[in-house]
Amino acid sequence: MQNEKLPSKQRSRQKFKLRIGIFVVLLLLSAIAVLLFYPRSPTLESSPSQPESNYAIHKRQEFNQSQFYPTSQTPNPELYQPVGKWVGRLLLPHQQQTQPGVDWVWMEVQHAPPEGQNLVGKIIRLQWQDKPEVKSYVQAVQRNISFTDTTRESQAQGIIHPSRLDGRLLVGPLQSLAGARPNDDVIVTLDDADLVGGNQPYLQIAHEPVIATGRFYGLVKILNPAPPVCPGNPPCGSDFFRVRHYSSASRDFDGVEETIRIPQQVFDTRNIPPSTPREIEKSPAGQAGWYIYGAKDTQGIFVVQGIKPRSLLQLQPQHLILGTEAGLNYIRLQNWRIRPQDKGTVRTVLLDPTTSQPQVAASTWQEGDRAILLHNFGGIGGQKSEGSTAYTITGHFAFGLAQVVRDPITKELQFAIEYQQIYANNADGIIAGRHSWADYMGNLQWGWAATRPTSDVLIKFAPVTQDYDFGGIKLSPLTELQRQLQVMMARYRTGDGTGSATVTPATSCVQDASQALYSAIQVITQQVATTPAIQQWLSNHGNDPQTLRFRQLVRLSSSLQQRLTPLGIVRADWQSNADYLMGTGNGQEPFRDGSNWAALTTWRTMVPRQAHDELAALFLRHGGKLWFLRTNQIGGENPEIAPVAPTLALGEITIPSTNIAPIPIIVNRLLGSLVLPRAKDWLVVGITVLIYSAIALPLGLRSGFLSWSFASTKPFQQLGIILRTIISPAIAEELVFRVLLLPHPIEVINLYRWALWAGFILLLFILYHPLNAKTFYRVGFPTFFHPMFLTLTGLLGLCCTIAYAITGSLWAIVFIHWIVVLVWLLGLGGRKKLSISH
Repeated sequence: MQNEKLPSKQRSRQKFKLRIGIFVVLLLLSAIAVLLFYPRSPTLESSPSQPESNYAIHKRQEFNQSQFYPTSQTPNPELYQPVGKWVGRLLLPHQQQTQPGVDWVWMEVQHAPPEGQNLVGKIIRLQWQDKPEVKSYVQAVQRNISFTDTTRESQAQGIIHPSRLDGRLLVGPLQSLAGARPNDDVIVTLDDADLVGGNQPYLQIAHEPVIATGRFYGLVKILNPAPPVCPGNPPCGSDFFRVRHYSSASRDFDGVEETIRIPQQVFDTRNIPPSTPREIEKSPAGQAGWYIYGAKDTQGIFVVQGIKPRSLLQLQPQHLILGTEAGLNYIRLQNWRIRPQDKGTVRTVLLDPTTSQPQVAASTWQEGDRAILLHNFGGIGGQKSEGSTAYTITGHFAFGLAQVVRDPITKELQFAIEYQQIYANNADGIIAGRHSWADYMGNLQWGWAATRPTSDVLIKFAPVTQDYDFGGIKLSPLTELQRQLQVMMARYRTGDGTGSATVTPATSCVQDASQALYSAIQVITQQVATTPAIQQWLSNHGNDPQTLRFRQLVRLSSSLQQRLTPLGIVRADWQSNADYLMGTGNGQEPFRDGSNWAALTTWRTMVPRQAHDELAALFLRHGGKLWFLRTNQIGGENPEIAPVAPTLALGEITIPSTNIAPIPIIVNRLLGSLVLPRAKDWLVVGITVLIYSAIALPLGLRSGFLSWSFASTKPFQQLGIILRTIISPAIAEELVFRVLLLPHPIEVINLYRWALWAGFILLLFILYHPLNAKTFYRVGFPTFFHPMFLTLTGLLGLCCTIAYAITGSLWAIVFIHWIVVLVWLLGLGGRKKLSISH
């Protein structure tokens, strides 16, 4: 029966089933691709049906206008601190006042250090310092601004674009910052400014200003609402509150009592207010007090423009998780788990993979320590849910910097956070740039703390967060990352000349933040590789702590590049911009490549949640200490909304009665396996084939199951067998039994559990063959039941499993599977056993 041929009708039915199966698979993959890669709307926050921006709606309220706060009104210095050394409002010069390529703006001084007190309330010039590195930065981001039709259409839909810059030539980063909104209302702080000049003084800076909220801040306990009660329907309760200030003498809230105003923001295009003071005195997030940011109005009342919970930034974690595996489980399963009772709360968790002693974990964070920040926010649910895009709560991703500082008010250590926001044009007027926590998160008009759940991960990893000094040659990975982010933010503000920075799968906050990280890695590694003095220093100081730390940085850089370019293909725009910023390229490639192919080559950084979680996990694996700061719609109570966690791609499609989202799992494993094999991967393939041959050939030949048989076959028929075996069994079986059923090696948390699961899948792989011979592939009967066939099949499955664990590449294991089957069919009697005549 072995040599009997199947009836032609039966063969036709099998071919028909195969074609139908292939068609269904291709249809499913096409649908997933469309959902993943179809361009989204220009902004996350706006609705194209709304012609008016949220920014315009809120600007009609007097307490959101700059002139509402006269500079002559200053609060009690014993109760309030300035938000920066210099605080001011940027004013865009008239086009007739400027020359193309000369980047400066006016600044209304709202607070100044002692040497500049006579300038408060005056308007002075703000410009760049005359330094080569500063000039290089300004020249790299200067652009001629000419709005496109797409930009104008977006503007007509309520999106804020830099309309006052349209038509200007060689606009620099200061002017793009001052002109980002329709009005001159960008408040900034300057901590490195130099006051220059006599009769006409001006300020010089070396770094981009930090966008801030308010002029002063204090620390208070909110006691209860105070009359008068503000009009309108809920959630409005009262604008005025009695508060008690923190006393540095007693270290408690028994200081001065006063009445402040926390304005009720109006409903905007989302049909909710961006913040509310309703029942804020009951907020669990404010149990340790609130930092309030603002200024005094004409009546001398301190009006709050932004808030920040003290408990979030204290160096006192609520939970400690020690060990790598426990930390990885927290990142993957627990960080974004939101229960109904979590609304309005903060959660702080410290992950430390380097110690098993809780007291040691917290004590390693000291004053002056710096950290990289990963930011991710989620969605708005509840009665007034914002909905989702393609079954995905996309959220937003950003980098930032944090430092352990001593608070001037409490004298305690806490985190000072600065966001480096790469942010697309939006309806709220949020600007791409450096933001304080109080401005980006706590601002009552556009901050996200009140409406969205957020996760900020502070990563302390000495190879990245500490500087290097190689015999006088200094390198700073953090400074380089900040420089690359600063370039990207400035180019976002101008839309690289179009006036519009839009969101697509390939060009977005997360993709372009990742591009900045890639460029920073390239610059550092290139500088070390091309500087003989550094190479000599490393060679002469092999055991120096700096050398050991730098080796850790090299290993981390390799892992980061694999994450940022998961297919092994570097995007042309990323490489071009990295070369240009290193001074080795001409920048001819486009700044942002919005094609679907570009998105695919960097798919691991396409969805904010995935980039946030995977980068956090990567640093943890390398020994980084992670401090998680989680908020869930903190501040006043709005019962019409609820916090919703961000998801992976298509993450809202779950298995009924579970939280398991199968499509992201399948897509991630599939895309993860498409990485092109590197040289060492092909070495693994070669060794695997040799080991398999060394075991299989003696066993098969001795048992008689294998026999040398080189029957003559027409070249066309041989080509048919070669092509057919690539698709089935090689690709088909490896996709199912390795790629889709096994976690990709890069995701493995516990190798022992992975090996147990791989063993179970290997058993299924062996059993599948006799089952297939009884159903769809009847030519396999009785060969697929032969003990030696099953033995060799199990050996092949084991070899492919091990090779996949090492390489993570589908193409590597497909080649192994294909070459083994092909040799069996064409040279070891396989065609005869399966009755294959052509």
